[in-house]
Amino acid sequence: MSDPALPSGLAQIADQYDLLLCDVWGVIHNGRENFPAACEALVRFRREVGPVILISNSPRPAASVRSQLAELKVSDEAWTDFVTSGDATRALLAQRAPGPAWFIGPERDAALYEGLGLDMAGPADAAFIACTGPVDDTRDTPEDYREALKVAADRGLTMICANPDKVVQRGDDLIYCGGALADLYEILGGPVIMAGKPYSPIYDLALAAAEIALGRPADRRRALCIGDGVPTDVLGAADQGLDCLFIAAGIHAADLAGAAGLDPARTGAFLAAAGTSARWAMRDLSW
Repeated sequence: MSDPALPSGLAQIADQYDLLLCDVWGVIHNGRENFPAACEALVRFRREVGPVILISNSPRPAASVRSQLAELKVSDEAWTDFVTSGDATRALLAQRAPGPAWFIGPERDAALYEGLGLDMAGPADAAFIACTGPVDDTRDTPEDYREALKVAADRGLTMICANPDKVVQRGDDLIYCGGALADLYEILGGPVIMAGKPYSPIYDLALAAAEIALGRPADRRRALCIGDGVPTDVLGAADQGLDCLFIAAGIHAADLAGAAGLDPARTGAFLAAAGTSARWAMRDLSW
């Protein structure tokens, strides 16, 4: 695996691509504030080159999280369309209606289940698990769920995890996401299914949205994925045969994004240790 090249900005490589599939948390905002340089880079690409499809592992459908972008003052001009892991997961949940399902997650994720006709049950009575993340992601850890997950695993219940991210950046903190609970569930012997990054369903949705925006089939050789998560964004792009621009100042900042600047060999070794690689890397996204 080769080390990533370090462009000075997106403008240096933009002519090699027709469209972007761009991650959200950790790339254009941290859940509390937007990153102006990153937002401006997307505005410039969309204006001068082609469509920008936001591709997020949010467990909620895109329609219910677009308001968050507005609250964080991310300009509508920075993106063309928005697809989420929640969008990709709804088809998996609908196939199992009426369940019943053991829902794990905060009330704010209720939009994921709207209109699917799913009944609710606990781990001892459910037919499967629907997980979006910890109930209280400001406090809960995966270990808080071990006992209940063990009951479900012993029953052989399948977990459908709507957010494969293990952690996400919120301000200066890293908080647990659904993927961390899914990891524990697999350790306990339970089967897990996911549709978000790095899995194919969400990329199929994103490329379909890009083709609508382009008005023609998308050339995968000219699609660039941008993201900060190695096991989701980088691995997902590699598995799909798509180029990736790795943003090192996101969830892996403590490992890579020191004051001395980004080192290609160190970054390449970090990615290789995770069994993947990226064509490009930047500390932060900018034009």
